[in-house]
Amino acid sequence: MKMRNIAANMMTILIVGGIVLTGVIGLARQQVTSPGPLTEPLRYSVERGARFDAVAEELAEQGVVENLMLFRLAGRYGGQANQLKFGEYEFAAGASMQDVLDRLAKGGNVNYSVTIPPGMTVSMAIDRLNSLEPLKGEITQLPPEGSLFPDTWAYQRGGTRAAVIERMQTKMREAVDEVWETRAPDNPLETKEQLVILASIIEKETTPREHKKVASVFINRLNKGMKLQTDPTVIYGITLGQAPLGRGLRRSELAAPTPYNTYVIQGLPPTPIANPSRESLEAAANPVETPYLYFVADGTGGHAFAETLSEHNRNVAVWRRIERERQANQ
Repeated sequence: MKMRNIAANMMTILIVGGIVLTGVIGLARQQVTSPGPLTEPLRYSVERGARFDAVAEELAEQGVVENLMLFRLAGRYGGQANQLKFGEYEFAAGASMQDVLDRLAKGGNVNYSVTIPPGMTVSMAIDRLNSLEPLKGEITQLPPEGSLFPDTWAYQRGGTRAAVIERMQTKMREAVDEVWETRAPDNPLETKEQLVILASIIEKETTPREHKKVASVFINRLNKGMKLQTDPTVIYGITLGQAPLGRGLRRSELAAPTPYNTYVIQGLPPTPIANPSRESLEAAANPVETPYLYFVADGTGGHAFAETLSEHNRNVAVWRRIERERQANQ
């Protein structure tokens, strides 16, 4: 009888204890998922290598979480304590401890972006990246010209400039590889590097609506062994892409020999002169078929194309008259 009473008492204790424990766990779960104390959004940065306990303490100090001990326990129990990622976070007003833990495990949710437009040189692109305060690791050695894919690139505080550059270069390599496989069978370009070089010239010469037409002029000239005679290459030979020239070319500069002066050298310059868009790559690989060998600005943002030098000279005369009229009206 006595042993039976002891067993019954122990069972009662276990049942009661289980009920209490279940209640405590339920209460804790409720606290973890209930709205938190933040009354307005708050930004917080987690540095690389930060420890979860230290982050938890700072979040408690800044009023993101109310119960530090419970927050730490929940993080360990749910595994987020071992999944902490660096980055910049914005926690919404009323964010629960569960919301905060899940976000810390997913990574920063505050994104920044930088735009590298088509036709920007590598030097100018790196200057832009080096000026971005949220990124780390100054770039002191320039990547090869033409190797950065122009686009708008997202990044987070604490990320590295080198990582952004790697993404740009990866996308450019992929684009070049894909476009190269689709090039016209009779295209005279012999290497992917030549494709990028010509695409960069096309990019600097004209707008997207004329890319393939301008490309046809350069391809026709290459096929005939004619010099390309394009001003952007001359400008690059002077500035090496470090800054805009800021003025018109002088006659002496058009005649001065540099590796990039296509009024002097035969064929393509030794490197690209900017970062070309995919559209320019596609134009260089598959230009439209035209008989044109010349083009000049027409005053509307486009170009007048010509098959013969005499026709081209007439187009040039029209453009010079437009220039004089514009200068007279200034």
